Amino acid sequence: MTEKIKFVLHRAAGILSLSGLLLSSGILSSCSEDKDTVEEFANWQSANDTYWSSLYKTTQQKIASGDNSWKMILNYTFQNQSSPSGAAISYRPENYVIVHVEESGTGTKSPLYSDSVAVHYQGRMIPSATYTAGLIFDTSWAGDTFNAAISRPAHLYAGGVVDGFSTALQQMHKGDHWTVYVPYQLGYGATAKGSVQAYSTLIFDLRLADFARAGRRLSD
Repeated sequence: MTEKIKFVLHRAAGILSLSGLLLSSGILSSCSEDKDTVEEFANWQSANDTYWSSLYKTTQQKIASGDNSWKMILNYTFQNQSSPSGAAISYRPENYVIVHVEESGTGTKSPLYSDSVAVHYQGRMIPSATYTAGLIFDTSWAGDTFNAAISRPAHLYAGGVVDGFSTALQQMHKGDHWTVYVPYQLGYGATAKGSVQAYSTLIFDLRLADFARAGRRLSD
């Protein structure tokens, strides 16, 4: 065997070895990343179903005991429905949003679906492996806590957000501060959205600063 042939074979073997190493490294890296993801949001749909079922039952008990700081609000798309037979219509737990009233405002009117709203909000998921307070996926203010003196509200359309968020907005008054719990069926459902995992219950710290009817502008 000539020296040239030996060199070619040696080089080919080196390339194959390196390729195998890189491939192996990629597989291990992929498995490691998948492993981390699974551990962070393990059995996520089941965890969220269990969370919602427990919250729904607990809220029912609190309301029954006279605690007026808790509300269950039927999804706006189901409101004012009637049965052709006149019988009462029953709804499932995931057809509601659950609200804890942190502070009541002084307003007496609520936004309509077509209105524009000025809101301060922070959205997070339920607790997971390392995000023990829930991963924050969106916020309208800077910093860890809300500061009314420096925070500017986001301007949105009441009907331009997920059903659960929209349902809450249409029941709020100016100045209300609510914690709003949205089942994934009224959020992003079985679809992941940015950092929001599929089947995620959404929890919003929501403050309605102002709203304006269609055709009118919100002040800054």
